[in-house]
Amino acid sequence: MEILLVILGVIALLVGLAGAVLPLPGPPLSYLGLLLLHWSGRVTFSTTTLVVLGVFTAIVAILDYLVPIWGVKKFGGTTRGAWGTTIGLLVGLVLPIPGGIFVGAFVGAFVGEIFGGMASGRAMRAAFGSFLGFMAGIFMKVLLCLVMIGYAVAGIWS
Repeated sequence: MEILLVILGVIALLVGLAGAVLPLPGPPLSYLGLLLLHWSGRVTFSTTTLVVLGVFTAIVAILDYLVPIWGVKKFGGTTRGAWGTTIGLLVGLVLPIPGGIFVGAFVGAFVGEIFGGMASGRAMRAAFGSFLGFMAGIFMKVLLCLVMIGYAVAGIWS
């Protein structure tokens, strides 16, 4: 059972890292990976470490929704731009182009604002804000997942 929990923990950590970029709950999956490793008995994390990382996971999960909205609003966008970002991200996932999710998020925000009746210059600015918010969310999630992977690697090798 110990080996199964370790394997599942490592898989959850790696899927969580991928989920930091893809539309999956990245940090919660990575946190689950840490818990699985801890429950295996092979790796032991302090209660403080688990609580702090759990709190950061919750904060980042909430901010992941708020930061792109803030980016859109800060640069003059509307909810159509935010929805366009989300739709563009999903379309970008299936497009066979490098950086499809990033291009899709930007183009989706732009198209969403254009369909909302915004002038192209303002729509471009709003799309840029949406894209910055999207990238800030990805940065936070990737960083947190890498921190958790670092703790896991240190725990496994010690």
